[in-house]
Amino acid sequence: MNILIKAATILDPTSPFHKKQLDIYIQQGVIKEIGKNLSYPKAKQLAVKNLHISQGWFDSSVSFGEPGYEERETIDNGLQVAALSGFTHIAYNTNTTPKPDSRADISFLLELANGHVTQLHPKACITTTTDKLAPLRELHAAGAVSFSNHKQSISNANALKLALQYSNDFEGLVESFAFNKDLANEGIMHEGAVSTALGLNGIPAVVEEVQLKRDLGILEYAFGKLHTPTLSSSASVKLIKEAKKLGLDVSCSVSIFNLFFTDEALQGFNPNAKLLPPLRRIDDQKSLKKALADGTIDMVTSDHQPLNSELKDMELDRAQFGSIGLEHSFGSLLRHFSIEEAAEILTRGKARFGIEEHPIDVGAVADLSLFTDEGTTEVSKSSIRTSSKNSLFIGETLSGKVLGVIRGDKYFLQEN
Repeated sequence: MNILIKAATILDPTSPFHKKQLDIYIQQGVIKEIGKNLSYPKAKQLAVKNLHISQGWFDSSVSFGEPGYEERETIDNGLQVAALSGFTHIAYNTNTTPKPDSRADISFLLELANGHVTQLHPKACITTTTDKLAPLRELHAAGAVSFSNHKQSISNANALKLALQYSNDFEGLVESFAFNKDLANEGIMHEGAVSTALGLNGIPAVVEEVQLKRDLGILEYAFGKLHTPTLSSSASVKLIKEAKKLGLDVSCSVSIFNLFFTDEALQGFNPNAKLLPPLRRIDDQKSLKKALADGTIDMVTSDHQPLNSELKDMELDRAQFGSIGLEHSFGSLLRHFSIEEAAEILTRGKARFGIEEHPIDVGAVADLSLFTDEGTTEVSKSSIRTSSKNSLFIGETLSGKVLGVIRGDKYFLQEN
């Protein structure tokens, strides 16, 4: 299928056409021509008012359910949701059953995702079910883009050291969730004035900061590449900034939830606001936004976690942590950033995870997200396309709309 995109504002600082409004002709998955008033009568045409286009968006922390928890979300439907949400690439978390700790597991995930416009990049576990180091080199060769135990922190410091040292030989990326389980002490939300008023056990920010200090200390000793997902506190931002000044090879992300909401969202005991890391104070939120804008925080994630109602629609202390976020990523960022800034943020992180980037230029493979900042959507259960409906954004009004994605010869375009 050949596609002609009309009058699109190109947002790609790596492109010679950055910020220009031009037509783009795509033939068999490759950008063949960029210019004004292009005409290809036989091509599928997309012409939308205020159309913007960027390199394809990437989400570094996405969960569905398959294998093992298909009732939450299948890979098939999840990747369709990712496409309509504007993402051409997602990194797939390891919270499945069985957990991906063998070459066969990685191959199975890649086969399930084959044929979709959004490309699934599987992560692999750092340790096996027997708490031994997984075969990291073999998993990397099979297609794993990083090593992660998802939201299970690596309590054994030596395991993190060995993972960093071993993976450094082939430039593997090791993820470590900064969360000290002992200090968290069965907490439910951020420890502060709101948790005290509600009478709920709190998770103090030191839970994250103590673990992050440990991880950075191990990185300084062992070398390697470390990624810290979903920072939540201003103190953690300072630690990352200092580590980067020292030249440590560390990256980090922040979730859209910690940018959009604070611990005040728990006032009504909403189980969808029970997240890990927890929503924190407005001062933390401001620090996270500033750090994302200036590049201290490398990327944003939806931290998408579908959970069926049996796990969420209950008392707050019994509900599981997590909310879906893929469908709300773009609209939530437009609350705080311009359309140009939001697009730049959403395209970050691919190189860190070893994913090839394609600038918007003649001769390049088409890897594109199409969107506008016009229009609004009120989020409701009926508007959510994810199988599970555990969204903290229900009731919020978000701006903008995703109009489609193109990756090579595959595409998804919203009907006008």
